[in-house]
Amino acid sequence: MKYIDCHVHITPRYLLSKESLELYALGKREEEAENARRVVEDPDALVKILDDANVEKAFLVSNVSPKVEGIPYEINDFTTRYCAKHPERLIPFGSLHPRDTDNARKDMDHLVDDLGVKGIKIHPCHQLVYPNEYRTGKLRSLEQIYSCAQEKKVPVMFHTGTSVFKKARNIYGDPIYVDDVAVDFPDLKIILAHGGRPLWTDTAFFLVRRHKNVYMDISGIPPSHLLSYFPRLELVAAKTMFGSDWAGPMVSSIRANIQAFLNLPLPATIKQQVLRETALGLLKA
Repeated sequence: MKYIDCHVHITPRYLLSKESLELYALGKREEEAENARRVVEDPDALVKILDDANVEKAFLVSNVSPKVEGIPYEINDFTTRYCAKHPERLIPFGSLHPRDTDNARKDMDHLVDDLGVKGIKIHPCHQLVYPNEYRTGKLRSLEQIYSCAQEKKVPVMFHTGTSVFKKARNIYGDPIYVDDVAVDFPDLKIILAHGGRPLWTDTAFFLVRRHKNVYMDISGIPPSHLLSYFPRLELVAAKTMFGSDWAGPMVSSIRANIQAFLNLPLPATIKQQVLRETALGLLKA
């Protein structure tokens, strides 16, 4: 069976703040850190890593967050150029900053129609926004982003759960604020990245079960702890996707994460659903 990794970070060093560079190196041996740096320069090197881990496709996700990570809008151009060398293997997700756009619909048209991104990433903790802040009338850009994504049939991925970045605001990471989005935009495909870990996994589980178009990925959760966070994972396997979160902090390798997941006491059908089938279905929707 070939796998799909729905949460991979490939960000050039020159687009990251010094603090971000230090965090990305956490939990990695020097050889692993150097490997991650090399991959940023060469899409072929990433494909070799995917081949070694038996991964057929990977979602490359990024988020514009200049104040927290130092990442500017340039990341969208980089990600789409990077993925263009292997379009069948590398799936680009783009990003908008809801507080830093004069015309979100125009920006969405550019991302989806011109650059060709296949999904949108919102990072509440790093962009300092509540996902449902459009309901107060203060942040109409969010409503434009969701409406346009729904029309163009591209999923929106929300970071849910905590962040260790010094300037992050974790109050925004509670996935309950996505509940309004799912109600107001019922045809929008939503991905709860990280499943709300470690504080709000029960909330994420509830939202995945409540809304037909809400999914989650398990990136950022050590596979050995996964069933502690989600003891009833089998109930939502059809809406759950594997993600490594590589080359993020504390993630040594994609292959090691997949092997740790395969070692869990879960039926083979559930592992296949999480490692492949859910993500394939989302891409085809």
